Amino acid sequence: MKRRTLLTATGTAAASGLLVPLLPATARAATVAIDPDDAWGVWEGWGTSLAWWANVMGDDESLADLFFTLRTVSAAGTQLPGLGMNLARYNVGACSWNTYQGESMVVSPNMQSFKQIPGFWTDWGSEDPNSSSWDWSADATQRAMMVAAHERGVAMELFSNSPMWWMCLNHNPAGAANGADNNLQPWNYRQFAVYLAETARQARDRWGVPFVSVEAFNESTSNYWSATGRQEGCHFDSDIQQQVLAHLRTELDARGLSDLPIAASDETSYDAALSTWRSYSSASKGLVERVNVHGYQGSSGPRSTLRDEVRAAGKRLWNSEYGDSDGTGLSMVRNLMLDLRQLRPDAWHFWQVLDESPNWATISFDPAAGRLLAVQQKYWFLAQFTRHIRPGMRMIDAGVDNVVAALDENADRLVVVAANLGSGAQDLTLDLSAFGTLPADGTEVGLRVTDSASGGARYAARAGTRLSGGRLTVSLPASSVYTFDVNGVAA
Repeated sequence: MKRRTLLTATGTAAASGLLVPLLPATARAATVAIDPDDAWGVWEGWGTSLAWWANVMGDDESLADLFFTLRTVSAAGTQLPGLGMNLARYNVGACSWNTYQGESMVVSPNMQSFKQIPGFWTDWGSEDPNSSSWDWSADATQRAMMVAAHERGVAMELFSNSPMWWMCLNHNPAGAANGADNNLQPWNYRQFAVYLAETARQARDRWGVPFVSVEAFNESTSNYWSATGRQEGCHFDSDIQQQVLAHLRTELDARGLSDLPIAASDETSYDAALSTWRSYSSASKGLVERVNVHGYQGSSGPRSTLRDEVRAAGKRLWNSEYGDSDGTGLSMVRNLMLDLRQLRPDAWHFWQVLDESPNWATISFDPAAGRLLAVQQKYWFLAQFTRHIRPGMRMIDAGVDNVVAALDENADRLVVVAANLGSGAQDLTLDLSAFGTLPADGTEVGLRVTDSASGGARYAARAGTRLSGGRLTVSLPASSVYTFDVNGVAA
């Protein structure tokens, strides 16, 4: 990722040049019908990246409980409901501080130390993973969180921000002098694939963590990965990406990992992802089992077009990274709901659950001191989604961009998340009459509420909402998210 300003929308949102419906910010009342026939897919889950926070605090197992279970956890001076994420992305590092044959890593003057992720292949002397060229004790802190998350049932993706420093043309894992230039040495295309494939094998055999996918790139066609950057990064033109992908498949297969899927290419925006996907040859597309995209285009971009082209090719789809600088959490809610309505990914990932910037974080932290600071608004808003829309649920299109629904067909439970992103209260009626089975009139439903007002509700339980005539009616305060759990519902 790279910090940037996100586009936002008020009242309407741009998508593929069209306007899409939101619950009107000024309307006093709205009725939304939830129809099980409008289901669009089975939810795979929620996730986050382990870089960079787990490089600092990855040995704190209470954080594994907080982010990767539904338990109540004491953190940042309070009791918090666990977010229940079931996916995580392990960042294989690009840094080492050794000197080999007179050469060593070049470090960006703007790189913070906790964003330098220790890598395992420290020099080019040997491809033998048992030789002194490899150090499998590296990155112990992030690996500790990877293992702890795996022990809690989390599925793990391997991803790279940059090849090892010595594979880079300038030996700088932050990028080239010109951020638009490729920085992987041509003679190391295969070696980069060897590094990823061998890390995947060692994770399975040495640490007991089988990855569910491997991603070689991170926002790779972007032009901001420069030698003076603030994090690891590397530009890859599409043709180089495709060469690396071919090597990666070969190297995975050679290590008994023929069933390990490849994902690509984690572009920064929906536009960039669509452009890169269209640039791939048929053979290259055949190597990719899932398309990953980042959500840094905010409320803009061709979400639906990207979705349609990826699905037409028979591929899975993740929003593998989202973050923004809006500390109210409202931009996150808006864009998450746009993703669920228009992009319709199999899974959705928040970038950094811990961040030094309060506006970007769910919980802010001090990376130098290694301690949590304060729970942020995004934590509570995110809990409204992650704790209720669970893996295996069938996602349902509610017809508007401010309401999402999911049906647990095994437990006969319907979850509806509704947001009022306007400045005034709004009456909302949810019409559930299209479902074949509903609880009796007068049945009370579960309700959790978060709003952004000072001293407002923070994932608070609310009693008294009851079904009447197959409908639920509530008044949503300004800048709020309501999550309904309705038991006894079947299509």
